[in-house]
Amino acid sequence: MDGKTDIKSLTPEKLEQFFTQIGEPRYRAKQVFSWLHKGVSSFEEMTDLSLSLRGKLEEKAEIICPIIKKRLVSDIDNTVKYLYGFSDGENVESVLMGYHHGNTVCISTQAGCRMDCSFCASSLNGLSRNLAPSEMLGQVLTTQNDSGRRISNVVLMGIGEPLDNYDNVIDFLHILCAPGGINIGQRHISLSTCGIVDRIYDLMAEKFQITLSVSLHAPNDELRSRIMPVNRKWNVDELLSACRDYIDATKRRISFEYALIDGVNDTPACARQLGVKLRGMLCHVNLIPANEVLERGVKKSGDVKVKQFFDILTECGLTVTVRRTLGADISASCGQLRFKDKAGQGGN
Repeated sequence: MDGKTDIKSLTPEKLEQFFTQIGEPRYRAKQVFSWLHKGVSSFEEMTDLSLSLRGKLEEKAEIICPIIKKRLVSDIDNTVKYLYGFSDGENVESVLMGYHHGNTVCISTQAGCRMDCSFCASSLNGLSRNLAPSEMLGQVLTTQNDSGRRISNVVLMGIGEPLDNYDNVIDFLHILCAPGGINIGQRHISLSTCGIVDRIYDLMAEKFQITLSVSLHAPNDELRSRIMPVNRKWNVDELLSACRDYIDATKRRISFEYALIDGVNDTPACARQLGVKLRGMLCHVNLIPANEVLERGVKKSGDVKVKQFFDILTECGLTVTVRRTLGADISASCGQLRFKDKAGQGGN
């Protein structure tokens, strides 16, 4: 496969350039783009293309598709967790969740993660490599085709830090939203970041209408630097300043994710500090009772503490929800995804 073009990673504009370069008319790009988004795994399946063109594409390009190595279905809520494998041996996990508004797939953007947040399983083995746009798109298409459930929403909240794989993620977003393909509207896409401030400004310049979710998890630098090393480079005030600028530029509400860890960041004092920091912002706070990660020693806050935290933030005038836990029996919840197959358990 060396030297072949990863054709599913090309945006519509880049795909047109590819066909021009190989001496074919530009309109072929739309035909092939449509086929790729149907989930085909070979050029032979593109039956409205001539045999000679299919042969040329086989010679010059490749279609990268993930392999389903394991599929786990929750007995509680029908959430499905996939362990996907790639040709180089890397693995990632994706999660399909059903809501009243449709089906959401949570995809990974990297094999592993280098952010090393203290409550997350995804970075236990560090970062192995970035995923290509085709490998992100492959998670969406394969999940949809395998499950038979139409995907209406995509969240980039699986393994990896999306803004640490910035260029590939931006191309993926352009591909995902393009007419003629799966064509998911920008407002049905969420991107989660732990707070890479310079890339938040780059994303702001793209003028996407996606939802930006910021993993905050602490209201002050002392605590956030302890549980999220990224805070040592960009502190809470720098991050929140970037968020305010993002809101002003895009007119989009930001979602702040806050994992409540028992005895760490779930005190009334933390809630009050957070309320002061976020007061007046166009934002939403999503409280997440932290999910168990054995190696991290993480324990979730009890219901009483969650309710107390919720009430304090609400009294500060903030819009607050408590995230419903999905897929708990298959370790498919927030912070539990892995990219190493642990003891043959599909990443659990």
